[in-house]
Amino acid sequence: MSVLYPFKFEPLFKERIWGGRKLKSYFGKDLPENTRIGESWEVSAVSGSVSVVSNGFLKGNNLNELTEIYMDELLGGNVYERFGTEFPLLVKFIDASDILSLQVHPGDDLALERHGTMGKTEMWYVIQADKDASLVSGFSRDVTREEFLERLNGKTLPQILNIEKVAPGDVFYIPAGRIHAIGKGVLLAEIQQSSDITYRVYDWDRLDDKGESRELHVDLSLDAIDFKKYENYKTIYEKRRNELSLLANSRYFTTGVLDFDRKTERDYSEIDSFVIYICLEGEFEIRYGDHTCRVRKGETVLIPADTVRLLLYTKSRAVLLETYIKQDDRQNAGAIGKTV
Repeated sequence: MSVLYPFKFEPLFKERIWGGRKLKSYFGKDLPENTRIGESWEVSAVSGSVSVVSNGFLKGNNLNELTEIYMDELLGGNVYERFGTEFPLLVKFIDASDILSLQVHPGDDLALERHGTMGKTEMWYVIQADKDASLVSGFSRDVTREEFLERLNGKTLPQILNIEKVAPGDVFYIPAGRIHAIGKGVLLAEIQQSSDITYRVYDWDRLDDKGESRELHVDLSLDAIDFKKYENYKTIYEKRRNELSLLANSRYFTTGVLDFDRKTERDYSEIDSFVIYICLEGEFEIRYGDHTCRVRKGETVLIPADTVRLLLYTKSRAVLLETYIKQDDRQNAGAIGKTV
């Protein structure tokens, strides 16, 4: 029998100019005092920010050590074949008390050429949103490179951005190349490729505490941006109690949301991948063999690939995101389902 078990990790808090305190007020996370924490990295193998196990007999080991020792037992044969011991996902909570910069991420080919790393495709699940909160995803019409630069220099770029009002439960799939920004008053979960490459395009003429503007990466961004307009930006899905609702199904990650109030069995014998649970509401227990792992609102858990069957119990109701890496299929590199 495997020695592996569901892993929790110490959150890695990131102070940001646009950050706030919702990670404490909403999730009860123990934030440092007098800080504006914009991100909590829940599962990360990014260099310099590697998650450390907080539970069980492997407490104190980091994620890179786990993957190097347990390899396909932890990752799954499918994942290990594609990525080796490089953990392929980064999971975060993001609290935007102010709008984030307008930014874009490079795709795999461009990121590999320039930075020697994977690109950054991501998805957002809105957990909480203040009244009239919004975000930016893509353009409201097709744009040329020349017009983009003209509007950027003339400070009229916001006029051609696609702005979406948001509410809890909204989902946005953000492929590499799509310009985007999380708006003020939005708390969300982000699932992305394991990359920290961001090209900051425009920062709304904001100054930091020292009266200085942040560095922009306009020249780098031009080869990364997809200037096309798309008809649909927000993912439409149907949520049913006690059933998994699929949100995204790409070669980078497959993600669903599970809203349940009774015993639920999950069988991962066919996927050959680790699974990550992100608890958004309530709390639940994971039972596997003779073992139990309790998961509370705001906690994230990594399920090893060799834990193929488990039971989830909740005393009242819980909502979680479930994500994993499916078998590689380059013909299906976008979000699933109908989107609007």
